[in-house]
Parts: sequence; C-alpha cells; structure tokens
Amino acid sequence: MTSSEITSPRERTFFGHPRGLATLFFTELWERFSYYGMRAILILYLVDAIETGGMGLTGGMGLTVAKAGAIYGMYTAGVYLLALPGGWIADRILGQQRAVFAGGVIIAAGHFSMAIPTTFTFFAGLMLIVVGTGLLKPNISAMVGDLYPDGGARRDAGFSIYYMGINVGALVGR
Repeated sequence: MTSSEITSPRERTFFGHPRGLATLFFTELWERFSYYGMRAILILYLVDAIETGGMGLTGGMGLTVAKAGAIYGMYTAGVYLLALPGGWIADRILGQQRAVFAGGVIIAAGHFSMAIPTTFTFFAGLMLIVVGTGLLKPNISAMVGDLYPDGGARRDAGFSIYYMGINVGALVGR
C-alpha cells in the first residue's frame, strides 16, 4: 500500500505518517516525563525535612525511609495495576479517545493538586496521577495501531516513532 492510499497528498503528516501520530507521540512523551520525573524525586521529597526560612516550612514531608518506600511502591504498583480497569472503562464506557483525554486531564489535575503544599493535596495528587495513567496508558497504544491498516512496514514504523516518544520522555524525566 502506498502512502497516497493512506493519506491524501494535501494532508499534513508527521514524518510521513498520519498527523494523529504527533499528538499521541507528544502525549506519551509528557506522560512518561511525568511518571519518571515523579519517580526520581518522590522518595527524596517524602524523607526530606529541611527548614526553609523562618516560617517553619519544610522542604519535604519528613517521613522515614521505610514509609517513603512503601508509598513509592504503592504509587508505582498503582500506575501499572490500574491499566486493567482503565482499559475496561475505555472498552465498555468511554471509548479510547475519551479515556486518553480524561486520563491526561486527570494526570494534569494531579500535578496541579501537588503544587498546593498540604499533605492531603499531595496524596490526592498522587492518586489522581495513578488514576489518570490507568486510563491513558492502555488506550493510547491501541490508538496508534488504529491509525494504520493491519500489518505493514508503515504501521511498524509508526510504532517505532511512538516508542521514541516514550523513550525521550523517560530520558528527560530522569
């Protein structure tokens, strides 16, 4: 199948692929940046208790390393375990596009929530990020596959470009 059969000559493309691949590429890039960036600083924030100025504010939560490790483990487990219900919700209720959009909005709400310096908003933000990732992660890859007909080198190349977004986001997030 030639590229003209998949996209019209006047249609904008992303490295010769459907334009939707760019949106999925950058969505996944920022999601991985969010996830790996959070993993990189989460335990450090949870155990840090340095005074910042004379107002009695701390730079972190001052938890023990054991408690911080448990929270970290629950966060990373939740991100992966909620992919199953996230896929089910997309298949049965929302559809893939709405699930990915809702997941992205929920992840962003989680990060905004964590910017408010209270214990409640911190943990609420972690939960929002976990739920949002559970909606986004299992569905975005399926959307990449839906951009192409089954099989073929173009589809494989599209997935390669998409996975580069994952790798770039993970690299920058660390």
